[in-house]
Amino acid sequence: MTRIRVGLQLIGDQVLDPVPSARAAEDAGFDIVLVADHIGATRHAPMVNLAAIAGTTERIRLGTYVLNNDMRHPVQLAWEATTLDRLSGGRFELGLGAGHTPHEYTEVGITLDPPGVRKARLREAVEIIRPLLDGETVDFEGEHYRIEAASVIPAEQDRLPILVGSQGRVVLRHAGEHADGVGLMGLGKTLPDGHQHTVSWATDRLDQQVGHVREGAAGHDRTVDLSALVQVCEVTDDRSAALAAVIDDEIGLTAEVAATAPYVAVGTVDEIAAHFRTGHDRWGITTYVVRCPDRDAIDTFAPVIAALR
Repeated sequence: MTRIRVGLQLIGDQVLDPVPSARAAEDAGFDIVLVADHIGATRHAPMVNLAAIAGTTERIRLGTYVLNNDMRHPVQLAWEATTLDRLSGGRFELGLGAGHTPHEYTEVGITLDPPGVRKARLREAVEIIRPLLDGETVDFEGEHYRIEAASVIPAEQDRLPILVGSQGRVVLRHAGEHADGVGLMGLGKTLPDGHQHTVSWATDRLDQQVGHVREGAAGHDRTVDLSALVQVCEVTDDRSAALAAVIDDEIGLTAEVAATAPYVAVGTVDEIAAHFRTGHDRWGITTYVVRCPDRDAIDTFAPVIAALR
């Protein structure tokens, strides 16, 4: 049976004091602790944050979920990634996305290009970073990057995983071909603030996204890890009431969709564990990333992880 992983994405007060939260996650049995990347909103810089966590934990893996590709040159990022991997004893996983929040681009003076351009740049970055992580010397000439004889210290892991957090047929097929994982986040249209989104949790859309990834991965002898960002998480004896609270008629979110989507995990310990297994059986999801806002929530969720084992 495939082992289902559970990750903790640090949010809320955890980003103010991430090290104790990461240690609590390790004690609770989480497989990986993950940090986001939003200039002006995320208190600590992600890679430095993870370096601090690496120094005070032993087992739990470390990852970004996800870095804004536009804010970092791929060679510099590969160097930081392999350095962090060595400092952590081979525990780092690199999550990378195309970026989308307007104020971040304004703050650093970078043009916010249309989504197609940002995704094309992301695809090129993945093709540069992958061989660099493996210790190769890279020459690359594309539309967005030109690299000559670049190299960095190789990762400690035999293959440091790259996860792509994006959506759309072209980028998902490319991720299936070149990356090691894809982050499924169920995001819909971007709201006027440029940061928040509606949700898009319909199962037929998820079927299509997973299909794109599998098309790209066809013919390779490796498995692409699929992860889902669980945006509603509650251990409760009343699953029906918890699902009812998620329904939003304005965006077409029905009880049926909420009950099926891998982005919602509500119910008893056994119900949530069964829900995760169903998502694995239907879509091949092997990692669920949850958000527990404090230590009590981490401890409350620990029995779910134990049930999955």
